[in-house]
Amino acid sequence: MAQQASSVSLNNTAVVDAKPLRTLTPMFPAPLGLHTFTPQNSPSFVCVTPFGPYAGGTELGIPAGVPPMFAAAAAPADPSQRQTHAVNMNGVAHANGTASNNLVTPSLQTPVSAATQESAKRKRGRPKRVPDTTVPSAPSVPPAPMIPPAPSLPLVPSVPSAPQERNDVVFLTPSSATGQESGKRKRGRPKRLQDVPVLSTPSVPQADSTPVLKTLPAPTVHESGTRKRGRPRRVQDSSGTSTPPIQSKDSDPTFQTPPAATSSEGGKRKRGRPRRVPDGSVTPSSHSGLSIDDDIADATKSGRPKKIDTKLLQLPSLSSDDPRQSAENVLMMFDALRRRLMQLDEVKQNAKQQQNLKAGSIMINAELRVNKNKRIGEVPGVEVGDMFYFRIEICLVGLNSQSMAGIDYMSAKFGNEEHPVAISVVSAGVYDNTEDDPDVLVYTGQGMSGKDDQKLERGNLALERSLHRGNPIRVIRSVRDLTCPTGKIYIYDGLYKIKEAWVEKGKSGFNVFKHKLLREPGQPDGIAVWKKTEKWRENPSSRDHVLSRDISCGVESNPVCLVNEVDDEKGPSPFTYATKLNYGNSLSSMRKMQGCKCTSVCLPGDNNCSCTHRNAGDLPYSASGILVSRMPMLYECNDSCTCTHNCRNRVVQKGTQIHFEVFKTGDRGWGLRSWDPIRAGTFICEYAGEIIEKSSVNGEDDYIFETPPLEQNLKWNYAPELLGEPSLSDSNETPKQLPIIISAKRTGNVARFMNHSCSPNVFWQPVLYDHGDEGYPHIAFFAIKHIPPMTELTYDYGQSQGNIQLGTISGCRKSKNCLCWSRKCRGSFG
Repeated sequence: MAQQASSVSLNNTAVVDAKPLRTLTPMFPAPLGLHTFTPQNSPSFVCVTPFGPYAGGTELGIPAGVPPMFAAAAAPADPSQRQTHAVNMNGVAHANGTASNNLVTPSLQTPVSAATQESAKRKRGRPKRVPDTTVPSAPSVPPAPMIPPAPSLPLVPSVPSAPQERNDVVFLTPSSATGQESGKRKRGRPKRLQDVPVLSTPSVPQADSTPVLKTLPAPTVHESGTRKRGRPRRVQDSSGTSTPPIQSKDSDPTFQTPPAATSSEGGKRKRGRPRRVPDGSVTPSSHSGLSIDDDIADATKSGRPKKIDTKLLQLPSLSSDDPRQSAENVLMMFDALRRRLMQLDEVKQNAKQQQNLKAGSIMINAELRVNKNKRIGEVPGVEVGDMFYFRIEICLVGLNSQSMAGIDYMSAKFGNEEHPVAISVVSAGVYDNTEDDPDVLVYTGQGMSGKDDQKLERGNLALERSLHRGNPIRVIRSVRDLTCPTGKIYIYDGLYKIKEAWVEKGKSGFNVFKHKLLREPGQPDGIAVWKKTEKWRENPSSRDHVLSRDISCGVESNPVCLVNEVDDEKGPSPFTYATKLNYGNSLSSMRKMQGCKCTSVCLPGDNNCSCTHRNAGDLPYSASGILVSRMPMLYECNDSCTCTHNCRNRVVQKGTQIHFEVFKTGDRGWGLRSWDPIRAGTFICEYAGEIIEKSSVNGEDDYIFETPPLEQNLKWNYAPELLGEPSLSDSNETPKQLPIIISAKRTGNVARFMNHSCSPNVFWQPVLYDHGDEGYPHIAFFAIKHIPPMTELTYDYGQSQGNIQLGTISGCRKSKNCLCWSRKCRGSFG
């Protein structure tokens, strides 16, 4: 019956109003052994329309013995006249052996790759309308004899296309939908795909036009079988490779897709627009992982910050003759900037920002860093035992340029040969390292993916070369930060050398590289000090050379140990231990402070908090109690405030939380140090004692505190110019000279044991919380910088005006020779 229908004219009244494009149904699979990548004369499958099986452009017919269902249109007999750019996927020629007509079927075409053509942005929304003039056309083909068409059915255009008067929508159908798609397609709107401009060729005019179904290239081997409906998947830019852009140098950045982005993609990607990748961006191949300049540039959403002219900033000189001072200035500026950014983000309630990365980006952009060039061995300005709270701090001082990867390396010449050698490693606890011995480190190579063996490349190759070359390697170890559950503290532990290396099975079952590093002798203690103090905190009785377990007699929250490892002296002169300032009878006559009306605690950005207004519009402490900026006077919440005792603006009045040790120095009497690491901005202690009048000062009293007439100019606060804020005068940071004089000779606390230094690590800050008399505040001490355990705590006693003869009294303190031995020693103090 199907053969008769092919030679008899159709009755218009008997024709069903069917839609040709909606009845394309695969009927017969390709012959055995053939697929879409076989030569063009091999059909993939046969499609049947209301007019019968159509040719579609190949010269093969229906398999023998299979009768057609309807009259079909035949393809050109000459295969050489087929399209040049179109690859037919599903048609067969001469399906029924009858003469062909001009009712040619829609062609399924595969355009060229979209990656080589696309150059403009795609807006989100419905698929882009593309005129079918973009369909490649072939030279004209003489029309074949036709069977009279049914008047009620639309004509289907032939393969060669012509410019159309109307703009028809082109639905792009992936080739995977025909031969590779697995699973069912849900009903609804068509799948969104990017429009693919196709090369155009000379075309032949045509009577009518209908939507053309195009077939995109088959997905790569990295692509998953099915794609969910919705927005296009965002693809991460690969850190190791980049796709060269096709557009010119003056063209806009394009959205580029790395070669294997889908296969290496870990976890779910958030919905949204694809990441913009600037053209020509290539990750330096000389680094393992992300270097400081790679990932810090992405810390801010708006890109790199605006260039800053550091000459206009009132900043400490980084080109100092003292490398140590330059490194400390960089770290001080970074942490001050980070604290300020954290303070601003708390007001905005923006908790997702990483202030350390943003501050690092600003510092690098302003070229506020030292030791930019890589080197083997020691780094100027960095000492063994220095501690860091962020990897970016390690980068800013040039200790290790990798902000994420652990192995830093460089190319070095040894004679006439040049090899990559490791210069620094960070043991951050990510890999299975062995760190029980403070002088031995068993370091695991990089690349622990859990899916494959580690490869001898990049950092692993550099470690292998360093084993044979014997060059020293800087080692940075890490410990857990007790003040933050997820935090780490990094300690520079000095120079090591690799003694042996081997390969073993890791916990994941794959081979990993192991390297045994031995610490070079003759260096100061690094991680060994941390291991000792950790044991002492857990068991204070394990500390040797102890004269008293607690000189505070339980007054402090933690015992204050008294130690003498120098001579036979049994302790300092007797005194009464007290933690508060003794105002005598004058406290009752002092005016009271006004309190805030906060219901629970004072919150950042609360304009109704009077304590916030008194502190220049910001709460002075972070949520963890770190001082953000030094100020002429700090106002804490007081007894008149309605906020609770847990308010963040109550720090000094709660007392110290540090494990102190009073110890005998070699030439400066008794000193003070801590078993705990102290972060910059941490409250250390208050200067406790008795308030005395200047007329009653005894010249032999060595435990006097008075505000120095000429304190060393300390730039501890952030530079507002780095954030685009107007510069501030020094009066906004340095406290003014106050009339208060405190004597801790008879009554005092650990503060009385703090010695003077011309390069101090502690500064004093006036604080009010129990009265409102600004001339007699509490004197609180805060950390200038990060202070490792067992480091002596010192502050600057100040220098008298003019050339005062040693031994004479200027003010309330006798002038003495300075024995701080710092590089900036003034020779005397007092």
